[in-house]
Amino acid sequence: MISIENISKWYGDFQVLTDCTTHVGKGEVVVVCGPSGSGKSTLIKCVNGLEPVQQGRILVEDADVTAKGTNLTRLRSRIGMVFQHFELYPHMSVRENLCLGQQKVLGRSRDEANAKAEALISRVGLLPHIEKFPGQLSGGQQQRVAISRALAMDPIAMLFDEPTSALDPEMINEVLDVMVELAQDGMTMMVVTHEMGFARKVADRVVFMDAGRVVEDRATEEFFGNPESERAQDFLSKILNH
Repeated sequence: MISIENISKWYGDFQVLTDCTTHVGKGEVVVVCGPSGSGKSTLIKCVNGLEPVQQGRILVEDADVTAKGTNLTRLRSRIGMVFQHFELYPHMSVRENLCLGQQKVLGRSRDEANAKAEALISRVGLLPHIEKFPGQLSGGQQQRVAISRALAMDPIAMLFDEPTSALDPEMINEVLDVMVELAQDGMTMMVVTHEMGFARKVADRVVFMDAGRVVEDRATEEFFGNPESERAQDFLSKILNH
């Protein structure tokens, strides 16, 4: 479904990604983790062309994200993206947030878009709030709306960039529960997160990054049970002991 092949990226003279390779199969959940500044978020933003790469290539199904002339707007309509800070339209109601892309990009009628919006918002337990604006919702509720908005576009895969890191602790589980359900339904997912409990429970594989490189790319049980690199051992010892 997603193939990342030897990609490298620079910001000016600073190399932020170095020869990164990994693959995500259809229905697979891959968690990307590592210390701050390791390039995790940059990597995931490259997958749908939000960040251009200078070397290597990225394929999503048959589309080459890194090729000149690729219709990135169309591509992004097929790859859902959920950000750290929700990125909802603050001047639009929850309903309008979910309907806009369906109508403008997918060409759905107002009635079709509404039906889809109501079904998805009901699924995440927020139907009573569908006419509210994002500012009237808690952080956890806003993130559930953001996930629903991405799903409204019928994506073939979902990308999550630290979706719980801006939330109060008591709101994290309500978002993770939605993501667990998505994974159980067979959604292809790439998730940048520090939530190791989620990774252990849901991920098929863990990609561990450090200093812009993929250090380990292993089955979840192997990564947590017997990490190969000293860097991953050190990271896990710190993050699992607190």
